[in-house]
Amino acid sequence: MLKRYFPIVEWLPSYDRHTLSQDLFAAVIVTLMVIPQALAYALLAGLPAVTGLYASMLPLIAYTVFGTSRTLAVGPMAIVALMTAAALSNIVATGTVAYSEAAATLAFLSGGMLMLMGVFRLGFFANFLSHPVVSGLLSASGVLIATSQLGNLLGITMSGFTLIEQLAGLITHWQDFNVLTALIGLGSLAFLMGMRRAGPTLRRLGMTTTLSGFITKAGPIIAVMISTLLVWAFNLEAHGVAVVGEIPRHLPPLALPSLDPTLISTLLMPAFLISLVGFIESVSLAQMLAAKRRQRISPDQELFALGGSNLAAAVSSSMPVTGSLSRTVINFDAGARTPAAGSFAALGVALVTLYLTPLIHFLPIATLAASIIVSTFTLLDARGLKRTWHYSKRDFAAMLATIVLTFVSGVEVGVMVGVGLSLALFLYTTSRPHSALVGRVPGTEHFRNVERYTTEHDPSVALLRVDESLYFANARYLEDTVYAMVAERPALKHVVLISSAVNLIDASALESLEAINSRLDDSQVKLHLAEVKGPVMDKLKQSDFLDHLTGDVFLSTYYAWEALHDEKTVVKPTQDASSS
Repeated sequence: MLKRYFPIVEWLPSYDRHTLSQDLFAAVIVTLMVIPQALAYALLAGLPAVTGLYASMLPLIAYTVFGTSRTLAVGPMAIVALMTAAALSNIVATGTVAYSEAAATLAFLSGGMLMLMGVFRLGFFANFLSHPVVSGLLSASGVLIATSQLGNLLGITMSGFTLIEQLAGLITHWQDFNVLTALIGLGSLAFLMGMRRAGPTLRRLGMTTTLSGFITKAGPIIAVMISTLLVWAFNLEAHGVAVVGEIPRHLPPLALPSLDPTLISTLLMPAFLISLVGFIESVSLAQMLAAKRRQRISPDQELFALGGSNLAAAVSSSMPVTGSLSRTVINFDAGARTPAAGSFAALGVALVTLYLTPLIHFLPIATLAASIIVSTFTLLDARGLKRTWHYSKRDFAAMLATIVLTFVSGVEVGVMVGVGLSLALFLYTTSRPHSALVGRVPGTEHFRNVERYTTEHDPSVALLRVDESLYFANARYLEDTVYAMVAERPALKHVVLISSAVNLIDASALESLEAINSRLDDSQVKLHLAEVKGPVMDKLKQSDFLDHLTGDVFLSTYYAWEALHDEKTVVKPTQDASSS
């Protein structure tokens, strides 16, 4: 039980000096790289910039205790920040104390939901979003996040959480355009985009892969330093260039979030959607990186860990957090070996907050906007759109619908529609299970689809392979398939349901099997089963279905064929078996 909820007890006893040095190095790198990002995501959420620093302290320590990933770095994330702003902007006035309190309440609700899901092992819930839908949601969110920063990039006041609202605000307030802000913002954007592609050039100049990688990832820090110096040296704040301004030089105040019933009821659904999206992204990233080091994570425990991180955020005047893609990749590349690297990074952020925040006063908002826009490139999946279009038009339609609705109605609607479409696609696909009449490949014990292979068959025996578990949504479809097959074959005496792909037969499907058995018996046709899996057979034995089955249960299709076919009526192929 202790290891189930506190994975730290697995790796802490073997923690040594070498691991400590690697974790410390990774923590220093992460601290330096993510300070601009933390500030930017807080502003994206409509919160004071310091909130991003607060979100990078206690939540990381909580994840160290509860997390199973050795490299996942928890903190603010772009899409979660956008969803936070969308959830709060219609409830509380942006920039007020009440807004910050509501953000903490949102983190509290999200954390509570995640921890409860972890306790009850509900990690499978993330599977309710198909990959094409998730890809479409993230791509659309990336565009929304990028367009939301165009105003900050150009010095224009704009708002809105749909594409139409954002573009309308951009056009309406075009007169606010500030040349100096635009120069800084577009210059930072061009610099950051160039740094992303500078790796090969730096390596051609003789730099090692490690050094060139470090320099390219340090792009945001370099942009922050240069633009801050420019604003300070030329007093550009007096000429309309918006800056971060004064940041409180103290650690986050510890307090319980607002538990106002009205506020809680309003934020329940946004908190759930934030939890779902954050968990999916975090676990996917953690599993990918764990596989590279031949490690494993526990999705259910990750729910618990992310929940604990959000509760820590809630009591430290912060905002909802989750596994951050950019800081996790930096943490992994820097050589972090355990979650302790996150706690060391939290300590680094705390030191920056206490002693270095005066240096951030002149940091232009336009530079942070540029860094957010560049970070959204990782969310865009144009290749996935093309691949899904060629592979499955049905999945592409769901993907496109998610993108369009996210653009038109916002991320929250996109998530809900994505869940609905994923479930609808699953139900539609499994409600019409693939089945195939199979025949024997001559001279073998193998049976293949008669429409794909040249096989031998007996008109009195129908070998029907069902390629899906049987449950309420497809039970009637199976009945219709069997009845249509029997009606077309007047010489039929035996129907064998090959159940090698059937992992489940629920109560509705059992009733359908009983109906099929009874109706076939009225037609003097016997129903048989073959290749029934052990767990499925165990469930069937708990009913009286097998007692009334008109035929037999065979271990294999070959045994059924040997017992039922008549050599005199077998139709043999006129050519060798081959794929058609």
